[in-house]
Amino acid sequence: MKYSIVIPCYNEEDNLPNLIRSISEFAKGRDLEYVLVENGSKDNSFALMKDLTKDKDFIKIVKVETNQGYGYGLYQGIKSASGDFIGWIHADLQLPLSDVSQFLDRVDSYNGSEKLFLKGTRHNRSLVDYFFTYGMTCFESVLFGRWLFDIGAIPVFFDKSLSAILKRVPNDFSIELFIYNKAKEHGYKVERLPVHLLKREKGKSSWNTGLMSRIKQSIRIIKASFNIKKGII
Repeated sequence: MKYSIVIPCYNEEDNLPNLIRSISEFAKGRDLEYVLVENGSKDNSFALMKDLTKDKDFIKIVKVETNQGYGYGLYQGIKSASGDFIGWIHADLQLPLSDVSQFLDRVDSYNGSEKLFLKGTRHNRSLVDYFFTYGMTCFESVLFGRWLFDIGAIPVFFDKSLSAILKRVPNDFSIELFIYNKAKEHGYKVERLPVHLLKREKGKSSWNTGLMSRIKQSIRIIKASFNIKKGII
């Protein structure tokens, strides 16, 4: 079984050495490719990324010339992935790669006839994070008429057949809702596995800068949700 892990990177110059060192260690012993998406960064990420990966044939780089959003970059990576199972994580290394192992092990052991869709369930988070998570869970579940829990959780892994369904996707963070909902809509077997997040060590988030940024992000995703429901992206 070959796996592809897509990692969108935006202005992650400070974090790239740690990221590439970590994923290089994790790649050992598996048929695994990484698709690093240089998502139109304004720093020196692309040059550094090329230098740090020049002797690593298990890392593929996809360059987006101008940033058009997280979803756009993630989708470019998904389209470039060659694995039997495709997934994504974030570049911030808040998700321990040791937690990712259980997802690959689950795919390896799966014998069911349904196509599999795996998604994390985040633990050890702040009360504020839980508040937003459960609020969005209730809203999206009512809107789409199906249980959609912890929508932004990573990692995500799915049978490559799902990528053929993704003809058009949102360019923003609502891509996570879009793909999760598509998997349920098309009858994929959805399983959730626990993950425990760490604090970011290097770099900084491009959007999560405090309470107001979370409120604004939630409003953007709510608006995008109505467009997804209507079939307008």
